[in-house]
Amino acid sequence: MFLGTHTPRLDDKGRLILPAKFRDELAEGVVITRGQERCLYVWPRAEFLRFTEQLRAAPITHKGTRDFARMLAAGASDEVPDKQGRITIPAGLRTYAGLERECTVVGAMTRVEIWSEQAWETYQAEKEPMFADISEEVLPGIF
Repeated sequence: MFLGTHTPRLDDKGRLILPAKFRDELAEGVVITRGQERCLYVWPRAEFLRFTEQLRAAPITHKGTRDFARMLAAGASDEVPDKQGRITIPAGLRTYAGLERECTVVGAMTRVEIWSEQAWETYQAEKEPMFADISEEVLPGIF
């Protein structure tokens, strides 16, 4: 499970050093995709396969399913971290997420998210006041 917030930097070659506590689970390879809210999702390969199996079970006749699958797959990139735990983020995905030098890496339980530092700060400022209210909608009866 991926947890926590980290602040690595992109190097001049578009590489990002994965947080040390995530490296073992990502060492066999990752799939980097577009995420919602203009972040990137970094999936362990096995988790990406599990997720896409569920997506493939959705009816292709549903326009939303087709649109989501296209956006997810069109920009996806298979990467294997190097010995220093770095992954290369392709230029198109860096542009999509507005990544420059300063990044925020967020553990999102089954995946890792990569945000531009500014986008993460804005997102967090907007969502923090609603955090308590959202829990009731997402997990009714648990809180």
